[in-house]
Amino acid sequence: MSGPILVFDKSALESLNPDESVWLDNFFQTNITPLFFIETLADLEKQLHSGRTPEQVVGNLAFKTPDMHSRPNVHHARLLNAELSGAEPVAMDGRGIISGGEPVMLEGQTGIVFQRTQEDEAFHRWQRHEFLDVERLAAKGWRRELANINYDRAYATFQKWFAEAQKPKNLRDVKLFADAKIDASNQEPCLRLGMSILGIAPSRQEQVMTRWQNAGKPPIREFAPYFRYLFSIDLFFYLAIAADLISRVRPSNKVDLAYLYYLPFCKVFTSNDSLHERVVPLFLRANQTFVKGMELKADLGKLDQHYSRLPKEVTDRGLFHFAAYPPTDPSFLVTRLWDKHMPNWRNDEQNHHPLDKRLQQVLMDLVKRVERDAVPISPAQSVSFSEATYVHMQQKAHFKKGKWNRFPPEVLASNE
Repeated sequence: MSGPILVFDKSALESLNPDESVWLDNFFQTNITPLFFIETLADLEKQLHSGRTPEQVVGNLAFKTPDMHSRPNVHHARLLNAELSGAEPVAMDGRGIISGGEPVMLEGQTGIVFQRTQEDEAFHRWQRHEFLDVERLAAKGWRRELANINYDRAYATFQKWFAEAQKPKNLRDVKLFADAKIDASNQEPCLRLGMSILGIAPSRQEQVMTRWQNAGKPPIREFAPYFRYLFSIDLFFYLAIAADLISRVRPSNKVDLAYLYYLPFCKVFTSNDSLHERVVPLFLRANQTFVKGMELKADLGKLDQHYSRLPKEVTDRGLFHFAAYPPTDPSFLVTRLWDKHMPNWRNDEQNHHPLDKRLQQVLMDLVKRVERDAVPISPAQSVSFSEATYVHMQQKAHFKKGKWNRFPPEVLASNE
């Protein structure tokens, strides 16, 4: 059991030291957004005054990025296109949406194998200060794109929306204003506006409108819930700029708000960004939590001190041996997050026993057989998670981070 699903932004991870990052990875399932990957890469183009090179800064951040209980989420644009085309609904229930699983067969049983992701390989290269030319070009393009956003035009356009209504005085009022506009009785112009704001190509817009009309012109929140959610974020952002509640002179504000595109795919969101602190709570469901990055950092440091008191013969056995679950003491923030989002964990913890060496070996042998002997199934034969006998996710994780051994010595020996 690896904890609640968490999304972090770059500011939260930057604040952690390597030992603290170990506990983030150990006690949460981290959903890594494509935005974090791109934003980290963009640091290659920054002008630094710290005495370190951009390559060193990116490499340090890559080392702290969770690599054991983590998986990148599918890009929001891909999810949006799938929903608008009617191909696939987007589940917004706090679970990450991942791709790349290949259905396989082993000894008559079906399973799903996820290979290492491109992001995973890239982060490990970045730790060695190895960057592809295409990545350096992407970093330049990203910073150029930020610099070219015309916020003054958006400011002038959306200020007109307040001509017949009272200008919102706070961000909560902006959220209510935006939701009311989206859920207005006349949904056709609203649907067209949303697609325009989200950058849907005109030809695609007409296809969507036809599908909406054929479906009986249902409310947008029923026809395309994820589209409606993304639309609400962008419309909120532009209205907040027009209401002078979010600065239009800071281009990175649009990047910060884009992290909210992935809120539906987590239970906990953490950030040190002041804009996130003001805005994220407005978009959270009741079963989600926003945590200030520095508060989480302090608690991870407290956990580090707690486990550092254990005898060396215990810690040498690896994290799975002594820290499969957080401390039961609710003074720990991480423990309280587990209590809220994984309410049955304390019963599981009482019945938890570390795997003995024999069972560890059986599991290791099974993993090796899956990697060596599993046969891909025809693409026409899809296998869902509920139908699969096993799911195998390949990860490239450090055996040691900071001062902590993460795996038992026999696991290290078997991989040498």
